[in-house]
Amino acid sequence: MAEITQAGIDALKVQLDEVEGYLRLDEQRQVVAQLEATSTAPGFWDDAEAASGVMAELTQAKDEVSRVDAARQRIGDIQAAFDLGQETGEEELLDEADGLAAALGRELSELELASWFSDELDHGDAIVTITPGQGGLEAQDWCGMLFHMYLAYCERRGWKVTVNDAPVAEAIGIDRATFTVSGKNAYGMLRGEQGVHRLVRISPTDAKKRRQTTFAGVEVLPVLPEDVKVDIDPNDLRIDVYHASGHGGQGVNTTDSAVRITHLPTNTVVTCQNERSQLQNKAFAMNILRSRLYELELAKREAELDELRGPKHEIGFGNQIRSYVLYPYQLVKDLRSGVETGNVDSVLSDGDLDKFVVGYHRWLVGGGER
Repeated sequence: MAEITQAGIDALKVQLDEVEGYLRLDEQRQVVAQLEATSTAPGFWDDAEAASGVMAELTQAKDEVSRVDAARQRIGDIQAAFDLGQETGEEELLDEADGLAAALGRELSELELASWFSDELDHGDAIVTITPGQGGLEAQDWCGMLFHMYLAYCERRGWKVTVNDAPVAEAIGIDRATFTVSGKNAYGMLRGEQGVHRLVRISPTDAKKRRQTTFAGVEVLPVLPEDVKVDIDPNDLRIDVYHASGHGGQGVNTTDSAVRITHLPTNTVVTCQNERSQLQNKAFAMNILRSRLYELELAKREAELDELRGPKHEIGFGNQIRSYVLYPYQLVKDLRSGVETGNVDSVLSDGDLDKFVVGYHRWLVGGGER
């Protein structure tokens, strides 16, 4: 039975008005007109690189305008179907209005979320690293669970994932995981996942079946555009190669394809072993190193360690941003935004994280501290 009400439709209208305000849609329409005029000017393509940048900006601006215009049209369709359904008593029309309203609600949440991404890096790709914390073998298993949760989430959102490093632990789980996520607003969406994640469950490795609390840390960095310069002196690097393990197939494990790069002045270490080619692994590792050194430089210049990833905390008790409880009850709760769900499987197995991602950014916009 349809659950749609006039109050629900009115709430969508209010939300759309707010989204238009967030996106400054009148200004966006002017931007579109100016960029279209620029793109048709004589000699526009003489500088292909500059022209490509203008066209990318135009595409993004037109996309936001068209999405809002389409949402306004869909609200009209929802209202019409609801009014006719109420008038005729046809349940099919009310069901149609209900489905359209649910889909529009999700779309408006996406638009609202995108409007909060003011930094250029928010719109780009992300490098995610998961590290086991307190808990020994349990933490390695938890690290593997989080890794698969994020892979599922990226698949849901249609993002491309490149696994840079995910060595399988000797007994259970993985030692760590580093992967690059490519897609629209990937860094902006994922940066709220940075922090300590806590798992409570019956230990699968404990013969006495006792409850175990386990931790893992998640780091999220932006993939830097090529025009962002990070000076790295080759003399400051120690590069080690070794046999890869885990992802990559048999060929990876028979050659010294894995690469570990240590930046000696900062003692920053990055590894990559997913590709068969040592050169490819070195290139991926250098990209990760650039992002980490960029973050360190920002913190040094601005004296704000949480400029991009928030304060560092020990991966253990008292520092978690989210708890995943499997026993004695089932609950996933974000300790910053208060968003929670009892459907643990949908989160851990299916990667249903949008409610937590959106909830974090709403909390942040509302005055929460990063």
